[in-house]
Amino acid sequence: MDRDIIFVGLDVHKATVAVALAPDGRSNEIRFLGSVPHRPGAMGDLGKRLQKQHPEARLSFCYEAGSCGYGLARELTDAGYECLVIAPSLIPTRPGDHIKTDRRDAISLAKMHRAGELTTVWVPDTSHEAVRDLVRAREAAMYWRNRARQALSSFLLRRGYHYGGRSAWTASYWRWLATLKLEHPAQQIAMQEYILAIQEADARHDRLVKQIEGIIPSWSMAPLVTALQALRGVAMITAATLVAEIGDLARFTTPRKLMAYLGLVPAEYSSGAKIRRRGITKAGNPRARRLLVESAWTYAKPPRVGQDHQRRQEGVELEIIRIAWKAQLRLNDRYRRLAATGKPKNVVITAIARELVGFIWAIGQRVAAPAAA
Repeated sequence: MDRDIIFVGLDVHKATVAVALAPDGRSNEIRFLGSVPHRPGAMGDLGKRLQKQHPEARLSFCYEAGSCGYGLARELTDAGYECLVIAPSLIPTRPGDHIKTDRRDAISLAKMHRAGELTTVWVPDTSHEAVRDLVRAREAAMYWRNRARQALSSFLLRRGYHYGGRSAWTASYWRWLATLKLEHPAQQIAMQEYILAIQEADARHDRLVKQIEGIIPSWSMAPLVTALQALRGVAMITAATLVAEIGDLARFTTPRKLMAYLGLVPAEYSSGAKIRRRGITKAGNPRARRLLVESAWTYAKPPRVGQDHQRRQEGVELEIIRIAWKAQLRLNDRYRRLAATGKPKNVVITAIARELVGFIWAIGQRVAAPAAA
């Protein structure tokens, strides 16, 4: 005989967690239990208390994914309870509902959980989340490095200095900076501080890249990271970031589902006989989507396998290398055809990124899904 289910909605905040219970069956009343402290062990204690009150029932918890992470879900799972982490952007909302409180949110989650109206997100294991934290730290370092470079460029532009070389931040650019003598000593000091900020940001970024390169070989997802590097425009850091952000590709049963997860499918607004398609949805993970668009630009060039690309393919399964070459041929041809129609470059590249996801999915299916670390 199936056990009754008690659906538990949790509205999670930094210091507290609001709790609501929805017994199985739509006619049963949903109860708000109040709030418990958000601290280690609190969820396990809550589960024990609720299980003691409902010894014959099975407890099923849920809460929205957010800044508090997955620790709460892991604590409940380790204690033997089911816990779903919900995608906030896919929670059904009523247009006229403009009142938001912890009590209402917890009750609403419990109610929708009972009705089966919630969409879950994939919860990474602790090692996967650790690698994700590391690649995001590198991304943050790259962001602040770019900010530091922009600050120096703006400072020099205001002083009337403009580098005449082909590209900035090369060895010749740094030599040019060393020749500049500004009018006032304070300006010279300011420029040197901008330069030091860039050098420090460069060093931080390079340290993080080395740490990522050192930790990937021992990661459970290393085979997938290696396999994805067979693709053009997907070097080690890009592959590691994509895998860290997306996770196990085998959980997507079709390439279309992976494309939708990354927000690269067109939005649609249809009514009656009218079908209107708009730009991409931009749902899902923006970091992975941005990397895919950057990689898509490499397919604007004629197909070839350069020395660095060839080194990345060493030791990779032949079938995966064939998939990567097929991607080059198809995506370059697709780029040329779309560009010839006069479509804007960003539209063309987005279409290439979407098709690139299909080849990434195909490679993911070839790589055995690793066991959770």
